[in-house]
Amino acid sequence: MRSKDVLKFLTVILICHYGNGLRAQDAKPITFDDHIAPIFKRHCVQCHGETKQKAGLDLSSYLSTKKGGGGGPVVLSGQSGSSSIFKVITAENPAERMPPENDALPKEQVALIKAWIDSGLRQNAGSAATPTRILGFTPAAMTNIGGPAPMPSKLSAVEKIKTTRPFPILALASSNRAPLIASASYGAIDFVDPKDRTVMGSVAFPEGEPQILRFSKSGGVLLAAGGRPVQNGVAVLFDVVSGKRLAEIGNESDAIIAADISADEKSIAIGGSSRIVKIFSTKDGTLLHTLVKHTDWVTAIAFSPDGKLLATGDRTGLIHIWDATSGGVVFPLSEHKASVRSLAWRSDSKALASSGDDGLVVWWDVSKGWPSISKPDAHPAQRPAGYYGKIPNGVLDVAFGPKGELVTCGRDQTVKVWATDGQLVKTFSILEEQSKTSTQGIKIFPTRVALTFDGTIVVAGDSAGRIHSWPLTPPKK
Repeated sequence: MRSKDVLKFLTVILICHYGNGLRAQDAKPITFDDHIAPIFKRHCVQCHGETKQKAGLDLSSYLSTKKGGGGGPVVLSGQSGSSSIFKVITAENPAERMPPENDALPKEQVALIKAWIDSGLRQNAGSAATPTRILGFTPAAMTNIGGPAPMPSKLSAVEKIKTTRPFPILALASSNRAPLIASASYGAIDFVDPKDRTVMGSVAFPEGEPQILRFSKSGGVLLAAGGRPVQNGVAVLFDVVSGKRLAEIGNESDAIIAADISADEKSIAIGGSSRIVKIFSTKDGTLLHTLVKHTDWVTAIAFSPDGKLLATGDRTGLIHIWDATSGGVVFPLSEHKASVRSLAWRSDSKALASSGDDGLVVWWDVSKGWPSISKPDAHPAQRPAGYYGKIPNGVLDVAFGPKGELVTCGRDQTVKVWATDGQLVKTFSILEEQSKTSTQGIKIFPTRVALTFDGTIVVAGDSAGRIHSWPLTPPKK
């Protein structure tokens, strides 16, 4: 019997014993080491191995296979239908099918790969199955968002992870409908009362660092995205009232550093070091669009409130406007000379604000595609005595209020409020509540900023993990 026939015969035996026998309690699991690695070695590693990695994909080991390539993970535990490697080996069009310019993989081997993915991506017989991502989220009906505003209620206690030094607030968000702020800490997210900054409840984020927080337009869902650098990245949807996880979407090989949820809650856009923007369905986790235009890390993402457009920015200072439904590019916006730090839409979707490491704040007229207001050195840094190098500048965050006012924060240790015509209205300093330096001698500056849903309170988080708040209008007597 020829070696090829022997392999096919053994494969048939394996699939009969393991594939169909998985229902038996004593059946041995299909594993990478025993069943999948030989298939990849024979058909795939010539182009996707240790020495050659097309599309950045290495299938020569278990860890590199799970990590995926330049477009992200190629296998999703429990979801063979959503795993790109399964899609390409089963593609009907020979021009799209892998391996290229060759016969399709035998059905028995395809079945083994499918069974391996769906049974949990085990490495060997002693390995536990990789947990399957939680899906099945049902978007809220945006035509019916009346009733009481969603507020946290009786959330389970969360044990906070202690860090050797204060962890900076990397993400901050304000509810669109309630006096409620969400603030990120390491491994957890706090729901905070903006008036007195007390924590009303928390939810765990064991994936690592929440880099982005966004409330949905309905106010009932909180998007948290982040992860651990060069390890994992995920976007999680939480029910604001109960704290329950509604969905986990994306399975990136690096932390997500930019994300947003659409107004209808039907899609999520994520970005990061891959330079690719991905749009997923929140209902089943399906990848809807892959947007490839950026040449550097994607640092900011924002859906327009009307759901029609998507804005994305990168480390080179370039901003792209996309059609949120089709994924087609509309036009670029080029004004920043350094990394785009933040993007925010005005509530009428007619204006987009951007800020960057170049110290620039721009109000964009989206209908025309050019700046309507531009503020260079919006947060100019003061030169310390005896300092002769370049002073770090930059506007780190921007957020619109309900009346079109804009709030910003920068490395000058201040938070500023701007009128709709770009005139400065108010300046707040975080130095009013703390010394200029931390106990370790590190300069403290505001990292994120927000306005409450009614525009009456300005809230900021800082690099020492503290939250600040100031009344914007005099309290009523």
